[in-house]
Amino acid sequence: MESYIASVGMEVHAEISSQSKMFCRCPVGFGGEPNTRVCPICLGLPGTLPVPNKAAIDAVLKTALALNCTIAMDSIFHRKNYFYPDLPKGYQVSQYGETNPLGCNGYLDISGAKGDPKRIRIRRVHLEEDTGKLMHLPSGGSGIDFNRAGVPLMEIVTEFPPDIQTPEESKDYLSELRKVLLYLGVCNGKMEEGSLRCEPNISIRKEDSKEYGTKTELKNLNSFRSVALGVAFEVRRQEATLEAGGVVNQETRGWNEAKESSFLMRIKETENDYRYFPDPDLMPMQFTEGYIATLRESLPELPLTRMNRYQMDFGLSPYDAGVLTSDQTWAKIFETIVNAGGDPKLCCNWMTGEWAKLLNESGTIASESKITSDHILEILELVQNETISGKTAKATFAEAFKTGKLPKQIIKESGATQITDENQIREAALNVINMNPEVVAKYKSGQISVAGFLVGNVMKATGGRANAEIVQRLVKEILEK
Repeated sequence: MESYIASVGMEVHAEISSQSKMFCRCPVGFGGEPNTRVCPICLGLPGTLPVPNKAAIDAVLKTALALNCTIAMDSIFHRKNYFYPDLPKGYQVSQYGETNPLGCNGYLDISGAKGDPKRIRIRRVHLEEDTGKLMHLPSGGSGIDFNRAGVPLMEIVTEFPPDIQTPEESKDYLSELRKVLLYLGVCNGKMEEGSLRCEPNISIRKEDSKEYGTKTELKNLNSFRSVALGVAFEVRRQEATLEAGGVVNQETRGWNEAKESSFLMRIKETENDYRYFPDPDLMPMQFTEGYIATLRESLPELPLTRMNRYQMDFGLSPYDAGVLTSDQTWAKIFETIVNAGGDPKLCCNWMTGEWAKLLNESGTIASESKITSDHILEILELVQNETISGKTAKATFAEAFKTGKLPKQIIKESGATQITDENQIREAALNVINMNPEVVAKYKSGQISVAGFLVGNVMKATGGRANAEIVQRLVKEILEK
C-alpha cells in the first residue's frame, strides 16, 4: 500500500457572545420556542435595512489581534448568494477577499506531538451572520427555526497549504483556539449547543507528491473527540478509495457519531457559485490606529503564554500548567492563592487532584463550585503546619465542597485537629503493641512488615488524627526496645 500524507484545513465558526443579533435588536439565546426571536430585518422582509452590531465587530477584531492577524483598516461586508431554506434573505451577509476580512495572515501556536510548539497559520478571521436551523419533524416533514438567523458569527480559516497533518493536531488546534475564545470572552465555546462548530477540510496525497489531493469537508462534529475520529476516518476512507482505483470527489460529508463514519451530504460548491458582491445596504467599516491600539491593550494574557509562564515561574509540569490554564476561572483562583503566599505546587496538587475529582463526581464546573481561593489557602495552611493530617484534610475539603464552609470552621466544629503530642501518641502505641503480642513476636522473628499492622491500629485508635510519621517512628522505637 502507498504511503500518504494527510492535510487538514480547519474552518471554525464561533457564535459571538452578544446580547443582540448582527443587524437587528432581536435577542440571542439557545433553544426556546421556535421563531420567537425574530423581526422583519432578520427574516429578510422587503424594505428593511440592517444596522451593524458594534460589539460583535469589536469581538472579531480582538480575536484577530489575539491570533496575530493583520487588521484590515478598511473593510466591507459582502453578500454570499445561495438558496437554502434556512437562509431567509436568499443570501448571507459575510466578508470576501484575501485582505478584506477584519483579520488576515495570522497564526496560532499549539503544542506539537513531541511537546514542541507548532505554528498553525491562519488565513482569515471574518464576520458574518448565522443561518436558521432546519428541524426534521416526527411526522416526516421539516420545519425551520429562524431564531438563530442573523446571530453574529465569526469564521476562522487556516492557511493553505495546511499546517495540520494528523487527527491529534486537528483536535489540539481546536482545543487551543477554543481556550483563546473563552479567555477573550467572545464565545461560550459550547460545541454541544452549536456555539462552536468545526468543519475540517481533509485531503491526502502520496508521500512523494507535491500536488495536494481533492478535499472533502466534514460537518456535524460536536466534540473534540468527534473531530479527531472524523479526520482519522476520512483519511482512511480516502486512502481506501485511491487504493481501489477510485477518485476522491470534492464533496460535503456529514459525521455519524453513532457509527463513527461519514456520509455524503452534497457535492461541494465552488467559490464562483456564491456570486459574491459588496452589500449595498451596509457602509464600509473604517478603523483608526488608535482604536486598534486600544483593543490590543484590552487583551488578556492568553492561555499558551500563561501556561509557559506557570512552567517558568512556578516550576509546574507542562501537563499541570495546561490543566490549570484550560479554564480561566481555575487560572484566576490559582494565581490568587499563589499571590497570597500559597505554595504553587501544593496548590496545583489540590486543584488538579481533590478538587478536580469532586468536580467530576458532581458533574459541576469550577465557576459553579462553592470552593474559593480561601478554601484552598486554609487547607494548605492546615496541612503545612500539621494542624490536620492528609486524610483529615481530604475529608475536610470534601465537606467544604459540599457545604461551602471554610476548612478552619469545619475543623473547629469537629475537633479533628492532628495529634502531634509524642507522649499521647506513645501511650496509644504502647496500648496497641501490648494488645498484639503475636504480632510483636512475628516482628522479632524478622517479619518487620507486620509493623504496618500496628501503625494502622494506632491510627485507628486515635481516630486518624495522629501524625503518621510520628506514629511510625514511635512504633519502631518501642518494637526495637
